[in-house]
Amino acid sequence: MEPLAWIAIAIFAVSILAVITNVVDATIAALIGVLAMVWIGVMTETDAFGLVDWNVMAILVSVWVIASYFGKSGVPSWLSVQALKISGGRPGLLVMILSVLAGTISMFVDNVVVILMMAPVALPLARALKLQVTPLVLMIGFSANFMGSAMLLGDLPPQMLHSVSGVEFMDFFWHRGRPSSFPILVVTFVITLAAMYAYGFRGHKRIAIDVEKLGIETKIPNPLFATVVVGWFLATVFAMAFREVLGVKLGFIAMTGAITLVLALEILGKRVNAPDFEEILGELDWRAIFFYIALFALVGGLEKMHVLNLLSDALKPLFAQSYVLGATLLYWATVPIVGIVEHDAYILTFLYTIRDLEAEGIAPWPLYWMLLWSGTLGSNLTVAGAPALFAALNICQREEDRKVSLREFLSWSVPFTLVAAGVCYVIGMLVWVLPYAR
Repeated sequence: MEPLAWIAIAIFAVSILAVITNVVDATIAALIGVLAMVWIGVMTETDAFGLVDWNVMAILVSVWVIASYFGKSGVPSWLSVQALKISGGRPGLLVMILSVLAGTISMFVDNVVVILMMAPVALPLARALKLQVTPLVLMIGFSANFMGSAMLLGDLPPQMLHSVSGVEFMDFFWHRGRPSSFPILVVTFVITLAAMYAYGFRGHKRIAIDVEKLGIETKIPNPLFATVVVGWFLATVFAMAFREVLGVKLGFIAMTGAITLVLALEILGKRVNAPDFEEILGELDWRAIFFYIALFALVGGLEKMHVLNLLSDALKPLFAQSYVLGATLLYWATVPIVGIVEHDAYILTFLYTIRDLEAEGIAPWPLYWMLLWSGTLGSNLTVAGAPALFAALNICQREEDRKVSLREFLSWSVPFTLVAAGVCYVIGMLVWVLPYAR
């Protein structure tokens, strides 16, 4: 490799190490890495701007805007109350229902946003049923992080897969003649929740409670506002599902949905009593947005120096010798790595690597899916792997006014991650890897 390529690797490694160790703010560390690559000559400032997938960023920001309105509609609180009623006062069943609810919403909404909108409602329910807060909130966090890759909208990794491979919205349901992310992750999710129920929630006794005394809004405050927001969200998702028919980028569709929703709410005015647009913008996680922009540029710098081509060349003999063994090593190496490394950076790097393997005659699609699933499921192992778990842990510690030990966290994260990763591995091998290995 050229000396400049080694410099690019060093800058990338130092930047990711700074992100992992939190020596400086993750966004600052990533942006400084981009600046270093530009000033040293790995790429120009124009290259850095062009390497960012602005279509993905448009999806991310637009969906966050719609999700912010959704969080203020009262629908999450109403759904949580319905979960309590359905549970019949059974604490373990309530945890499972709230986990399913968090996982379902996270297929459309960023997982951090899901936790921030679900946890405040779950806390009074936990107190009423004499449930420990930490297991409940962590299960909501695990579930939101888990199902974010079931569809194209919920999390950055599936959007990065769309960016690198061109996979479309409906491909997450059925792709190349076989079930893909949504059905496989749903089956895995159900089995994992059943295992976690048996592991930690089965023994809780039923408690009779009065919902009206919980201090939670049991009715949607403004049905018109909620109807407009949910209807607009569903219409946007429907339009994104037919992107190929419409012939425009997903980011443009998402942005159209967000902007027209804001316009509709402004026109309706006091009739919907919607929050100000400035308030919605102020609640967006701009640090995360700039981090993802920098991430695309950092990985793009490696690609520009052909480092990822060299990585794919190094991996080619492994897959050529045994496709099954190669896919297995990729999957199980990813699970622990993304538990300690920011999983978005890892997944994006290897998505490009797998794309380069296709030029060497290696079938990419089983590897794309196995990487996406292992990278998502493995990130539940520690708070370092996913920002969503960091948010969940902070809520637990603030509510219980104590520090949640690493041992306590791992007592929930390790069984959840191992069951989920194990089940998904078996299904992924049977449905995707073995057919391509023949």
